[in-house]
Amino acid sequence: MAKFTVPGAELDVSFSDEHGHPVVQLHGLTSSRARDRTLGLDLGRGLSGTRLLRYDARAHGLSTGRPIADDYRWPQLADDLLRLLDAWFPGERVHGVGPSMGTATLLHAATLDPDRFSSLTLVIPPTAWATRIAMADGYRAAAELIERDGVDAFVEAGRAVPQPPTLAGVAETVPDIVANLLPSVLRGAAASDLPSPDMIAGIHVPTSILAWVDDPGHPLSTAEVLVDLLPSASLTVAHTPADLAAWPGLLHAQVGSARP
Repeated sequence: MAKFTVPGAELDVSFSDEHGHPVVQLHGLTSSRARDRTLGLDLGRGLSGTRLLRYDARAHGLSTGRPIADDYRWPQLADDLLRLLDAWFPGERVHGVGPSMGTATLLHAATLDPDRFSSLTLVIPPTAWATRIAMADGYRAAAELIERDGVDAFVEAGRAVPQPPTLAGVAETVPDIVANLLPSVLRGAAASDLPSPDMIAGIHVPTSILAWVDDPGHPLSTAEVLVDLLPSASLTVAHTPADLAAWPGLLHAQVGSARP
C-alpha cells in the first residue's frame, strides 16, 4: 500500500507488479477496492502478467478528503487519475477499467488526455445527460437526509431500492466512505455528468462496455448510447449472477490483446 497526494486529499494506492501491460482499476460512488470485491466488481482479481494499479478515490475507502463538493466532481476525479498515471506509468498507454463513477472518471480522463489509454473497460455506466437530472436530484436529497438524520437513515432508505438481478445473493454492503464527507461526495456527483456525446465520439481506443439490466442508477440506455458513440466499442449485457461472474474473464481477454 502507498499514499499519493493530490490537491485536497491523500489517495490510498495498491500496486501489483508482474512486469506486463499497465492497467488501472477504479471503483464506484461510495464504494472502494474492498467493497467492489464484495459486490463482484473487482474484475482485476487474478489478472496476472500485468502491472495493476488500484486505488480508492478521494474520501472513499482508505483515502482522505475534505468537505468540499467540487472536489468530487468527475473532472476533478479524472485529474486525480491522470496524476496517478503520470506517477506510476509515465509516458505509457494504460488500460483503464472501472464501474459507474469509475467509468465516468475514465471517460473524462480519456477526453482530457486521449493518448493516455490503450483501451478501456467501462462497467455499468451511470446515468447521463437526460437520465442524469433525476439522479442528481436524488443525490442532493440524500445529502440533506444524511445531514438531518444521519448515515443510518441513508442506508435504510437504500435497502428499499431493488437490487439488479445480477447481485442476487450478494452480501449487504454499506457506503465505504467517511460519514462527514458523504454529503459533499453526493453533491459533487449531483453536479457531474459524462462528457458531451461529441467529446466521447472522439475516444478512438478499443472499448468493452459491460452493463447489467434492471438498475435505474446504471441504465442500459447509457451503455447503448456509448456503444453507438464510441468508434471501437462492444457491449456485453449481464442478466444473472453467472453472467456477472464471467466479467473478469472478459477483462483478462481484453487486456491480453491490448498493446501499449
